[in-house]
Formats: sequence, C-alpha cells, structure tokens
Amino acid sequence: MKRVVLSTLLSLLLPLAACTPDSSSSSNEDAATQPLVTSAIPDQDPEKLQRLYSKLADYLETELGVPVEYKPVTDYAAAVTAFRVGDLDMVWFGGLTGVQARLQVPGAEAIAQRDIDADFHSVFIANTNSGLTPIDDIAQLATLKGRSLTFGSESSTSGRLMPQYFLEQADVNLDDFKGEVGFSQSHDATIQLVEAGTYEVGALNEQVWNSRVQEGAVDLDQVQVIWRTPAYYDYHWVVNPDVKERYGEEFVGRVQAALMALDPSVPEEKEILDLFGANQFIETENSNYSQIEDIGRAIGKIQ
Repeated sequence: MKRVVLSTLLSLLLPLAACTPDSSSSSNEDAATQPLVTSAIPDQDPEKLQRLYSKLADYLETELGVPVEYKPVTDYAAAVTAFRVGDLDMVWFGGLTGVQARLQVPGAEAIAQRDIDADFHSVFIANTNSGLTPIDDIAQLATLKGRSLTFGSESSTSGRLMPQYFLEQADVNLDDFKGEVGFSQSHDATIQLVEAGTYEVGALNEQVWNSRVQEGAVDLDQVQVIWRTPAYYDYHWVVNPDVKERYGEEFVGRVQAALMALDPSVPEEKEILDLFGANQFIETENSNYSQIEDIGRAIGKIQ
C-alpha cells in the first residue's frame, strides 16, 4: 500500500518539477533581452544627434538581434562617467574622451572609426572683420597672439586638445590671447560665435565645418578658414567589456562587423553614413590613440 501511495505522489510531483523554470536559462534570456545602451559625446546640435543615433540604434537592433537604445548625455565628462559606471555600453567618443574612458574601464576596446578618422583635421576659423588671412605654415600661428579665441568643449579632441597642441608647437600659449580663451561647448556653437564676431578666432572639427558649409548654414562673408591642422586619429566607438558577459564573448566582434557592414549602396544605411560624414566604418584599436593620450597628459586632461 505504501508503495502505491509513493508511486502516486511521484507521478504528481514529476510534472510539477518539469514545469519549474530553469533559473540559469531564465537569467540568460533576461540578459539577452537587456538593451544595448549607446551614446555619443554631445559635440553637435542635439536634434541632429538624436536623429542620427536613433537611426543607428534601429539598424544595430536588426543586425544584432538585441534591443538597442540611444541615451543622450549632457556633456563630454558625463559620457565618460556614464561609461565608467556601466550606464552606457557603447559610446561614440572623440580621441581624448575615448582614451579617458578606456583608462577607467579595464578591458574596454576601441573597435571602429570612420574612414576619415584615421586622417582627421581641425580647422582654425576667423571672422572676416578681424583682418586675419590664411596661414601657410604652423609657425604663422604666432599671428593669432593678442586675438580673442574660442575652443569647443574643454575635452574636445578636434575642438581643443589638438588645436592647443599645435598652438604650443608654434610657441603660442593660452595666455597670449586677448582675454580668457572661450569654450563654446560644441563645434556648431564655435562657428556661430566667430561668425557673429563674439570671438575673432575659433578652432573646430573640420568635418563639421565642411558639413555646415555644404548645408549653406555658414555665412562665408563673415567667417573663413585660415588654417588646417596636420592629421591625427580622432573619433571612435568604444565598447564596455561587460557586454561579453551579457551577450556572449563573440558579441563585440559582431558589433564591429555590423558597423563595418553599413553599405552606402543601401539608401537607409547611406543615410546613417551621411549623417556621420563618412563613406564607411573601418577597424581601429586602442594603440592608435597613444599620441592623444600623451598630449592629454601633457596639458593635464589625463592624470
């Protein structure tokens, strides 16, 4: 009789056990459905950035098979901090902020840059009423002494770090300028301030300058380029190593491949590339930004 009762109990309990969810399987599924959170340094008009990164998020979501979200940040430092604490998984950084972020997150990887970022330039622009004329040689940057100057963000590679570096190569220091050097917070704002005559000279990202000129958004009667810097490495995507635990060891490679697969012959993908000002994305690696790190340490932006 006892055997009959035991057998009956087992027959009732076994289906229940089979229906009990596997906790490890459930946690894996939950991790896979967590969104990949992307962001970018706010170096341009916020509306343009929202449009660009929302389109990219949709593309990556389709390619990677996981939810992808774009989360804007208030400034360059906020992007680095959010990456460090794990609130952002993948960020479009400038050269300097990318180095700052990777130094704070062991295992973080620079995985892709635009084709133009391996040979990037800044430009110095001047209000036409300043009387400044185009510069042919770096030594002629000395003619800017006594003028008013604005950079972009304090942590901008193309709008501050490299322009300051080249000024110093010409023996021009920040206290050589009229008044305090300004920080406009974005490349678009730099153009507007110099065009309006608030500052005589500004330094910014060449790609943004060219893009705004092509859009007809710059009054070339009021502002002109007076010098183009030598080339350097700049913008790049940096991925937090935590994504490997969430989505698998091969995930970073899949993200890199998806970025590099953006095809200008596909209209929707060409729109994304055009918004980035690129023909394609190419591979990059941490070591490409060693010069940026050295200069960042020299001017006190990296401790």
